[in-house]
Order: sequence, then structure tokens, then C-alpha cells
Amino acid sequence: MSDLERAAASLAARLPEPLRPLAPLAYNMRWSWMPGGDELFASIDRERWQRCRANPVRLLLEASNEALEAAAADDEFLARMGELTAAVEADLARPDSTAVDGTVAFFCAEYGVHRSLPIYSGGLGALAGDILKQASDDALPVVAVGLMYREGYFRQRIDVTGWQQESWVDSDPDRLPMALITTPDGGPLSVRIPVGESDITAQVWEVRVGRVRLLLLDTDHPANDGVSRWITARLYVGDPGLRLAQYLVLGIGGMRALDALGIDPAVLHLNEGHAAFAALELAAREQRGGASLDEAMAAARARTVFTTHTPVPAGNDTYGPNHVAHAVHRAADEMGLGVERLVRTGRTNPDDPHEPFGVTQFALHTSRAANGVSARHGEVARAMWNGLWPDRSVEDVPITSVTNGVHLPTWVGGPIRHLLDRHLGEGWAARATDPRTWDALDAISDEELWDARSRQRSALISHVRERSVRERLARGDTLDYARAAAHFDPDALTIGFARRVATYKRIGLLLGQLDANLSLLAGDTPVQLLIAGKAHPRDEEAKHSLQELFSVRGAEGVSGRVAFLEDYDLDTAARLVGGCDVWVNLPRPPLEASGTSGMKSVVNGGLHLSVLDGWWAEAYDGSNGWALPGEVWEDTGAQDARDSAELHRLLADEVRPLFCDRGDDGIPHRWLELVRASMRTLAPRFGAGRMLEDYIERMYPARASTPR
Repeated sequence: MSDLERAAASLAARLPEPLRPLAPLAYNMRWSWMPGGDELFASIDRERWQRCRANPVRLLLEASNEALEAAAADDEFLARMGELTAAVEADLARPDSTAVDGTVAFFCAEYGVHRSLPIYSGGLGALAGDILKQASDDALPVVAVGLMYREGYFRQRIDVTGWQQESWVDSDPDRLPMALITTPDGGPLSVRIPVGESDITAQVWEVRVGRVRLLLLDTDHPANDGVSRWITARLYVGDPGLRLAQYLVLGIGGMRALDALGIDPAVLHLNEGHAAFAALELAAREQRGGASLDEAMAAARARTVFTTHTPVPAGNDTYGPNHVAHAVHRAADEMGLGVERLVRTGRTNPDDPHEPFGVTQFALHTSRAANGVSARHGEVARAMWNGLWPDRSVEDVPITSVTNGVHLPTWVGGPIRHLLDRHLGEGWAARATDPRTWDALDAISDEELWDARSRQRSALISHVRERSVRERLARGDTLDYARAAAHFDPDALTIGFARRVATYKRIGLLLGQLDANLSLLAGDTPVQLLIAGKAHPRDEEAKHSLQELFSVRGAEGVSGRVAFLEDYDLDTAARLVGGCDVWVNLPRPPLEASGTSGMKSVVNGGLHLSVLDGWWAEAYDGSNGWALPGEVWEDTGAQDARDSAELHRLLADEVRPLFCDRGDDGIPHRWLELVRASMRTLAPRFGAGRMLEDYIERMYPARASTPR
């Protein structure tokens, strides 16, 4: 038995006999994007399910005997369990696809697979989770590598002044859907990573994401000292020394874990620069096989592809030469590479002794192919890294683009999914990249489409009402302000804005023109605004922008029309993109790499209003949403004023009138025409299926090598 099978068997032994098939389901995240999976577990004990953050292992461990016995005696529950079990088993029994020649090892610092596995912070993690799920759906031979953060990313609370407060919560791995990988003698599988003068020991946990193995390295091991055990405690830990150690554990340790498990990847896919040192360890493996240093570096490079996500130079981690030399010198010396050559490989200008070492530069130099995550981001990345190829024009810099996409079964809400199941036909998600699949939208009546959209909005507003009362009282707001949450309207035009709070995201544009906003929020056809997002704990400027947002909550009409939902996570994201009518994105161009929240909204029948940056620059055609200009301005203050005015003009003059233009039947028929145009043009192009097809066809084959 595998370690996961043993964990499932142990859990099954605690359950009433009829419920024992739930245990293996709980230890494979495949249930989470299977229709009826969430509802099956939730129906055992709905309150406990929420308290467990939808963690099925914890639920089955903590549910009362009465709740378990009731489920075991419920024929309808057992029938649903049987259907779900059979569907998952059939999915896992399929043979691997031959679209990829060999195993792809996917490395990323965070994974947003599900809210019950809190090892993600935001967009990068959500994308990585979607990639693993789509790889499972497509039966691709993928193994993923990351870190097991016992305290994950921070939990957010807003105080009465509007200031963000952070806290961290320890996760008990034994109550998560994972298992510690053991060796034949029963001890934990471990690998050692040279970091400075120490050998760090990491044990390895396994999560099953459908057919995909996700391996998570964990330095909370008795062989390590207290500081070393802390290395993988928190996602994106602030101390630069610990952060660099995380990257060494992820890259070098991750490759050594694959080696210990007998996995020899044909393709090493580095998702952002955090995992750059994996290519170094791959070269060391080649060298141990008898290759010379140069042969080993060339062989590793021939198997490595790199995806960059960061169009902001400051967002690409760099470290002083001496810092890197101390941390990596033993790994470099063991190879005969030497610290000096290693540091030079991580510089834009190798001969500049004062230039720091950058993980992105190192990844670009040690990969055979590289890509940005939207067409415009590809352009930005080529310009930003032109210095690595000073003899080339910007257009000839060897960085292409693969635009992000989202995993449709994860993000499409229940009512819309049922509608698509009926009209697009069985297995439509597997055919989603074919535009002809979406021709069936024309056969969906306005009544059906509006009913599905209204039910998803109503579910969101019900959640917002309940949650806003609790959060407002918890932060010390007045009773009147808390009671005003009851005014959120399930039939009102609902606008969403949720993402990481960073200065360039320009959250202040939402309420920057107070008079214009109050006019939108009030009246016979009011608009309501739902906002969520976290600022990095060390980003004081972003925290102040969030606090400024709260400063207007006392204005008349705001309390029942604007809500900030604390502690943004995957669950909140799914509710928002499923229920909001319009999704707004306001980055200062060209600083948006891609963004994916808007993609999730449009596949739910929401409409996108965004700056022409990231994915929207290639998606908007004038008939499938709304756009703000995407040109670059040096005078950012003037640009913000212009964009704020244009945003409010669009909302007041185009968006709200179209939403409120109803036929005699009360349905906004012209609005639904726009919804169909949006889904028809965007759903085939911005799903994870198309994204994986692009990686398979353009990045993974050896012919994808780009002359360097």
C-alpha cells in the first residue's frame, strides 16, 4: 500500500462500515471539482464542514458519531457516495496521455488546490492549482513539487481604523488530506540540502490532486535546529536569508526528492524563479552520471522550461553576491561550478561585481525556453530582460508567451454548470477549447440564463449579508453599520474587485470620486460593490491604500452598498466570481502580467471591465465587455484621474443602464446578448485546457528550444 492508502485505511477504520469508501475519497482532491463532491461531504455535518474549512479528513475525524451514523443509514446519501466513488475511480483508471513524451516535473512555491490545503497566497498559487487539475483531467504524466508551509499564508483581519492585522494559524498535517512518504523500513523519506554550512533535512508529504502527485518538502524535522525547522513554516517568509533557504529547499531538495522516488523528468517546468535552483541540481545529477560540467549544464538546460509571472523589476527576488555565495557555495563547489560562475549566471551584467544575484536571471540563463503569461506580458518581459541578450533587439529576445487560463470545472458555479451541462452536452469541459462547443449558447433561452445568473448572485449576497454582520461587529463597528449589511440586494447590479492589494492594482480608483460613487450607490437602480484582498504584511503603502478605502464607509449610502470581505481565499474568490455581474480590474499598465479572476467571472456569465493590460489586452474585441485605455503614462497622477473618471463614466452611462434595461418580462435581454458574446469569445480561449495545450505544443517538446 502507498502511504496515502495507509492513511485512508486508518481513517476508514474509524468510520461506520457503509461510510468507509469516503476515506479514500477524502485523501484525493479529485472530489473537489467533481459535481456533487462538496455537497456530499457537507451534508454529513454542515456546520462542522465550514469549521473544518471544507477539509474532508478533519470532517470525518471530528464529526459526531450521531452525524456519521445518520449518514450511514441514509440510502440517498449512500447512493450519491457510490456514484461519486465510481466516477473518481473511473477517472483515475484511465491510461496516461501520450501527448507528452515522459514525465513533466512542475515546480512552484505555492499551490492553490483547495482552501483546505492552505499553502497558497494568491494568483500564482491559484494558477498552479488549476494547472494540476487540468493536467489530471487531460491524463498528463505530471508530478508537482512545492513546500509544506505548516502556517501557510497569513490570516487577515481589519481593525476598526481600517488597518490590516495579520495572524498565522498552524496546520496539523495529520488532519490534512496528505500523507508523509516513508521508506521501506517505515521511516520518513528525507533528503538533505546544503544551505550555507548546514545540511538541512527535509521530509516529504504527498497530496493527490486527481491523477497528479504533489510532493511537499517540510523542514520541520528533528534532525534540524530551530531556525532550520522554521524554513518552511510560512509562505514567502520575510527574512531574506530564510527566503533564499526556501528556494534552495524547493529547487535542490525538490529534485533530490524526485530522485529518491525514482522519478526522472523529461521536462522540468519552473513556474516562477523561486524554483530556479532545481536546474542546478538537475545538472548535478547529470554530472553524477558521468557528464562533464559543461555537458551537465547543457543537458539540464535542454530539459528545463521557465515561466515568469512578474513584470515589475522589484518583484523579482535578488540577493547580494556574498549572501548567495555563503548559501550556495557547497552545492556549487561539489559540481566544480564555483560560486563566482554561479553568481555570474544570475546577473543581467555578469561582469558587474556589484550587481546582485537574481533568481529570474538565473532561471532564464539555465532554461532552454521561457515564457510570459499573456501576450502583452511577453512583450514586457522581452523588454525588461533585453539586457541578458544585449546583442539582440527587443523583438528577438527569446521569451515567448503562453497566456494563462482557468480550470473551468473548479470555477463555474452550480447553476451555470447545470445550464451548460444541459445545453453544451456531456463532457463539454473536455471540449471547451473548441469554439463550436459554445455555439450551443444560442439555444439557451434568456429566461434560463437569467435565472442561473440570478441564483448565483442571490447566493453570493446571502453570504455577504451574513458574513458582513459578523466581520463588522468583530472589528468594532457600530451596530447600525452592522445592521446595514441587510440592505445588500440580491437583484442589484453587483460589481466585484478582489485581488492582492498592491499599489499598482489601484484599489483607490474604486471610491476615488466620492460624489460619483454615491450617485451610483444610491437611487432607484442602485449598484453594490464587493471588495476583497490582502496586502503583503511588509507592504505599508498597500496597507495605507486599504485603510483609505475604509475611510469612506461613513458616507451616506455606503454601509449597505459596499462590503469588504476579509481574509480573501479560494472560497471567497469562487463565491465572488460566480455571483458578481461585473468584474473590475484596474492595474496601472503595463504592470499586470495576466490576472485570472476576470476569466473565472466570464465563464460564470459575468462581464469584464478592465484596463487593457494582461490577458484583457488580447481578449477584448469591443463587443464582449468594457475597457479602459492601456497605454503607459509617465504622469501617473494624471493617468489615475483620467482612468477614475472613465471608470465611473462607463459604470454610470453604459453598464448600469444596460443592466437596468428590462423587457416586459423583467429580463435584461440586451445585457444577456453581451453575456453570450463574452462567453462565446472568451471561454474557449482562456480555459486551462487551452493553456495546457499551448505548453504541450510550444514549450515542452525539445524543438521548443530557443536560440540563446
